[in-house]
Amino acid sequence: MTLLDGIRIIDLATVIFGPYTTQMLADLGAEVIKVEAPGGCVSRYLGSSAGAPSDGSVHLTVNRGKQSIVLDLKNPDDAVVLRDLVRGADVFFHNIRASAIARLGFDYAACQALRDDIIYVHGAGFGQDGPYADLQAYDDVIQAASGTTSLLPRVDGDPQPRYFPSLIADKIAGHYGAQAILAALVHKLRTGQGQAVEVPMFECFTSFMLTEHLRDATLDPPLGPAGYPRQIDPDRQPFPTADGFIAIVPYTPATTGKLLALLGSGDFLVQPDMVAARANGTVMPHIYREIARRTPAKSSAEWLRIFADNDIPAMHAADLEQVFDDPHFVATDFFRLRDHPQAGPMREMRPPVRYGADPDRALGFAPALGADGENIRADLVDRKSGSSTIAF
Repeated sequence: MTLLDGIRIIDLATVIFGPYTTQMLADLGAEVIKVEAPGGCVSRYLGSSAGAPSDGSVHLTVNRGKQSIVLDLKNPDDAVVLRDLVRGADVFFHNIRASAIARLGFDYAACQALRDDIIYVHGAGFGQDGPYADLQAYDDVIQAASGTTSLLPRVDGDPQPRYFPSLIADKIAGHYGAQAILAALVHKLRTGQGQAVEVPMFECFTSFMLTEHLRDATLDPPLGPAGYPRQIDPDRQPFPTADGFIAIVPYTPATTGKLLALLGSGDFLVQPDMVAARANGTVMPHIYREIARRTPAKSSAEWLRIFADNDIPAMHAADLEQVFDDPHFVATDFFRLRDHPQAGPMREMRPPVRYGADPDRALGFAPALGADGENIRADLVDRKSGSSTIAF
């Protein structure tokens, strides 16, 4: 039995935020039925593909373990199929704008009429009680509106706002979405009640990003500007070695003193100008620059051995391709090679969290477009006749 055994999720979500949300729940053992419009979810066509065009690499990653059925919700017959699916579901998840899902006949009131205890989750771009409620939201838009694109200019002085090179807003909102669904399921188990849940990307990501960057603007009136100084310090970079770069974290006074001594700069902090900088809280940029001046004397491997022996937090700065062969990930079997039935050999990451009650198990592949439609429709017919073998 899996952690979410018996939980059925009807997933109308597209792009990254929504599919990533439900992929995490599929990894936990929930039955996720991915409802796709003719042509399929946008995520199917993101990234490279060795098989069908609809088996893009992003799809293979964010839709594993799900089933796929193609429904045109403007078609009355297909809308009937979705209503039947809702009747047998625990969770209904979508990231369609509220006005559009209402026109299709699947707003919360309509779904609650089909199943009174449904957990109805709207992955919204923006909170529905604000002026942005009906705006479209994508990762770039949310990064910009949340202030995230102003961070790199604070680091290097280049005034051009820039995006963080990851779909970080989508993925963070996905984590909030999975958390929201799990919390609503716990509430339902305790009370028998379903509910409507709103997961807005803008609010979720801004909350995440400002956790440390609210900083001196936390109090009112502010004690200073927003922005965590250590995070936007231009000298906070991986440090050069004789053959590469390493990350070192001089976080506590004790660690910093030990680190400087190992680097041959044991007297650095007692120099008069450093004593003054320590007193006024401006010493960290000087420390970073002193470390960078010393680290090219040895190779990365030499420094990492020295720092490990002395309990100094440090790691090599890897290229993306080097991560696949990291000895820790090899030992923990984090990256796995499997043969997808349509796409062929593929690399995947196992779920990072491990549960004692749900030992490591084989996960399902991302489905081909509409691959499970016939079986899902047949089961709905059987359920209506009372002969279904699947528990709803």
